[in-house]
Amino acid sequence: MAIDLSGTDALTRKAVAHYWRTLELQGARNRNAGSNADRGARAAVTGGRQMDGFCELVRYVLLGVGLTDGDIYLDRELELPGYFRPTKKWDMLVVQGGVLLAAMEFKSQRGPSFGNNFNNRSEEAVGTAQDLATAFREGAFGKHGIRPWAGWVMLLEECDRSTQVVGVAEPHFKVFGEFRDASYMRRYELLLRKLVLEKLYDSSAFLVATESGGPTGEFREPATDLTMKKFLGGLAGHIGGYLAGK
Repeated sequence: MAIDLSGTDALTRKAVAHYWRTLELQGARNRNAGSNADRGARAAVTGGRQMDGFCELVRYVLLGVGLTDGDIYLDRELELPGYFRPTKKWDMLVVQGGVLLAAMEFKSQRGPSFGNNFNNRSEEAVGTAQDLATAFREGAFGKHGIRPWAGWVMLLEECDRSTQVVGVAEPHFKVFGEFRDASYMRRYELLLRKLVLEKLYDSSAFLVATESGGPTGEFREPATDLTMKKFLGGLAGHIGGYLAGK
């Protein structure tokens, strides 16, 4: 079946704008409440819901290829059994008739602390994928043999600190050349590309936006192989193929 992604550009801009506006609202709410738990940018990020626009974008595509809202899990029943841990709570699942068709994560990062957060995101992405794949191998999702499609979406703040060159420590061995003189933005691009090349995920998307342009939906995609439209097309093709073969 033909996959129509013509409406996704506008929805992607809407999702980016939602992210930034939600951060602004959450940050203001937490500051007004005088919370000691969250400060500054962290106050907004820990409030949650800022990536909901991307969930709605993916939902739009899934409904377009023939799924129903009953097959799409956005804010409920998001836990899957793991192999290295009892369960993992995903950001979005697609389950139809007891068959796990897709599992997705929607992550973001804004400044100022890019270093530790990048390392945490890297470890999270790799570990989550390995846990899913091993759980599938061990039959955690049934005996139908249909491997779930796995996807990872990343939205990064584009600013001086995320685009400047970052040094590396090499006390014993040299790092791979592509990491030398790479900014955090470049590191994220490399991470997301390698996650797909190593078949940890079926697709990943990488978007960046500035604090000034983001609230109006302005964004850019640094790599042509990591675009939102490619991500959506891959997901739609997987789901459409499954539905056509039923």
